Amino acid sequence: MDQNPAMAPTAGAEDRARSAALLVLASIVSVQCGSALATSLFDEVGTAGAVFLRAAFGALALVALTRGAPLRTREWPHRDVLLLAVAVACVNLFFYAALERLPLGVAVTLEFVGPLGVAIAGSRRPRDVIWVVLAAAGIVLLSDVGGGGVDALGVLLALTAGFFWGAYIVLSDRVGALAPGVGGATMAAVLSAVMVAPLGIAQGGGAILHPTVLAAGAAVGVLSTAVPYAFEIEALRRLPRAVFGVLMSLEPAVAAAIGFVALSQGLDAVEVLAIGLVVVASAGALRSAAAPPPHDG
Repeated sequence: MDQNPAMAPTAGAEDRARSAALLVLASIVSVQCGSALATSLFDEVGTAGAVFLRAAFGALALVALTRGAPLRTREWPHRDVLLLAVAVACVNLFFYAALERLPLGVAVTLEFVGPLGVAIAGSRRPRDVIWVVLAAAGIVLLSDVGGGGVDALGVLLALTAGFFWGAYIVLSDRVGALAPGVGGATMAAVLSAVMVAPLGIAQGGGAILHPTVLAAGAAVGVLSTAVPYAFEIEALRRLPRAVFGVLMSLEPAVAAAIGFVALSQGLDAVEVLAIGLVVVASAGALRSAAAPPPHDG
């Protein structure tokens, strides 16, 4: 039987795109499972102790994946690498502090204002105001302004984590321009672990060295840092940036599902609607930001 040779490349491209989409989804699930597991450490070592364990084991895993190459690169004592490390540390510290007060799905949705804001700020399309309105509506609903149904400090912490997530995205681009490859992100992870160590050790105390705590911390570091790092790098080689961004916008919904299954964190109808609004806004904004700008005239 003759086979149309023109069909083979198309089928191969579709297979690559499908496998890349699965990698992105697996990365999202891994991160949120790591966050859910991290909550089990809060009573033992506090939120800062959990951040330190995640950062330390995550950095060790990344150094192993990159075979220690970043540690031998002279360019990394650069201001942007240091700022990226600060952003990584602050994202995790504020997010885990929010996670102690808010359901996983709500915390991740509020934190998602970071990448959403970066995407909208980089857009030149007037219609993108739609995504701003949708996201704002979702955040207002989640924050329950005036209703008293959600922890106000938790909301503030999650939004602050989102701000630093946005800074992380901007700084990652700058660090990536310093040298080819992904060594800068690994070096930032190492520096971030060093930065959070004093606070994490002070809060966690001797409990950090307990075997079960170390095992859980190692699992959090691998699930939240190493696995998504490897999966997303591979996915970006196979997917257009716009498609990748749309898939990543599913993160709040996945977080809500994992919070429900793993942590028994139910959501009411208003919270589900709010998360849906932010997901739609994020998908639209990220896809628009990654698309070529419109021609003038």
